[in-house]
Amino acid sequence: MADLQTLRHVAEQAQRCRQCALAQERSRVVWADGNPETRIMFIGEGPGQQEDQEGKPFVGAAGQLLDKMLAAVSLDRTQVYIANVVKCRPPNNRNPQEQEIAACLDYLRWQVHCIRPRYLICLGAVAAQTIIAPDFRISRQRGQWIERGEYRIMATYHPAALLRDPGKKREAWQDFQAIRDALAQ
Repeated sequence: MADLQTLRHVAEQAQRCRQCALAQERSRVVWADGNPETRIMFIGEGPGQQEDQEGKPFVGAAGQLLDKMLAAVSLDRTQVYIANVVKCRPPNNRNPQEQEIAACLDYLRWQVHCIRPRYLICLGAVAAQTIIAPDFRISRQRGQWIERGEYRIMATYHPAALLRDPGKKREAWQDFQAIRDALAQ
């Protein structure tokens, strides 16, 4: 069962965060979306422009694709929890820098601790390199389950990468089928 009280407290702290330069340019802290009482958590790299404006992760074109991918395996946002490694938008949608990730990492750890999901799905290289290993290579290692303590972790392509390179959609579909099969067990 999720620790919702602690999760709310940490979310309130994140709203006031000024630990890195990203806080200076943000419109909103983008905390999370979905069901905190879930077994599966999706983790992206950081908010984009639309997410920064709305305060909710994955609401732009990549979010619409993620919604379709979830629907293809009979899931939706009410059944999963979606967060990002960093909670503020990096300028020009660049990848978050090491010091920005370090400043936000405790927030993400608290989210995982409070939600207690069984499955963590890293969306893209930044999330995988933060959660799994710094030398993780998404093109070579995506789709593989990794057991770490009580968690089963998998990385797959970020939906934005699929929009840039539709040729990767087949592999992402295979990953989402593996996610569906794991949840069915």
